[in-house]
Amino acid sequence: MNGHFATRLGAAWASMWWPAEVAAPREPRGAHLPRARQEHLLREVELRGSVRAAAVAAELGVSEVTVRRDIVALERAGRLARVHGGAIALASATAPQAARLLVGVVVPGTAAHFPDVLRGMESVSHAQRVRMVRAVSHYRPEMEEKQVERLLALGVDGLVVAPTPRAGDEERLAAWIASIPVPVVLLERRFGSMAVRAFDSVRTDHVHGAALAVEHLARLGHRGVALAVYDRTPTAPSVRRGHDEAVRRLGLRPAPDVALPKGEDDPEDLDAALQDLLDGCAATGTAAVLAHTDDHATRLVEAALDRGLDVPRDLAVVAYDDEVAAFAPVPLTAVTPPRRAVGREALRTLVERLGEGEPRGAGRHVELLPTLTVRSSCGAATSAGRSR
Repeated sequence: MNGHFATRLGAAWASMWWPAEVAAPREPRGAHLPRARQEHLLREVELRGSVRAAAVAAELGVSEVTVRRDIVALERAGRLARVHGGAIALASATAPQAARLLVGVVVPGTAAHFPDVLRGMESVSHAQRVRMVRAVSHYRPEMEEKQVERLLALGVDGLVVAPTPRAGDEERLAAWIASIPVPVVLLERRFGSMAVRAFDSVRTDHVHGAALAVEHLARLGHRGVALAVYDRTPTAPSVRRGHDEAVRRLGLRPAPDVALPKGEDDPEDLDAALQDLLDGCAATGTAAVLAHTDDHATRLVEAALDRGLDVPRDLAVVAYDDEVAAFAPVPLTAVTPPRRAVGREALRTLVERLGEGEPRGAGRHVELLPTLTVRSSCGAATSAGRSR
């Protein structure tokens, strides 16, 4: 097939699949150049040990077919090795290679936060030659312990566990972890007990995340920042601490602080709590709120709009979690935890521990910082210099 005919055939197919009134997706500058795409692939493989074609395609704004062709070209050039769904570094690519480690991962749920953490772990598992087995505890300590027993019976070499809080009994939790005969890395938990803190852990610094939100609102001119928190999560105490420390450090005035119910099983209770929050903001002249979680922040925006308030002109809102914040009636500025990076670091920490042969060596704590994703709800584009 000559080049002229191929071009005409490609145009014919494009006309069939892309109606004249619909524009095909635009690629970012440079993404259409094979060299630029391939250099990006090589950088990602060098940095992370592996890449997924779907993730790179989404990042560059090109099709998965295009990325897979680039991977084939780089493999032929001896630069990386293809695997199902992507590519891995040649250092780990005597393909196919059997996993050398079996790692158990116990998370409390799979509806929010942890799916991205697991994807982060999966993204480096090929390079580390790790096969992962996931188990879910459903926030029940007895189920968590049972799942660990099952994973040990499978012969796992190590465990990554996001423990369920034990109603203030951290000493019991520490004793249980110490009884596990393989190395354990604790995931996304902050503990006060010295006994628990002796173990390896990887977590998001949620204290920093909450302070980041308060400081952002203060820079926009707000002199008080209310807090609304769903307290029945392990993240909530750190969000409270970060908010309170930032308020004191910045010398902000007192503002409403409301504990929120879950809202799914008790929507009327949540509506009442949000109305109390809005009443408190009106009474104190507070026009900014840090709300945890995304769902609660979305409900807050809806309640404010129902009152005839303008978000962000009358009320600026920052959400904490950034799972679905972009889909609120007013897209929510949100604190964005580094979920995938946490997963990558957790698996790497465990593999390093296993490589040392010291399952009970000096504990390592890795804290990763969240970022702030600015959207419409905080008024950053219009509030500069305005004092509240």
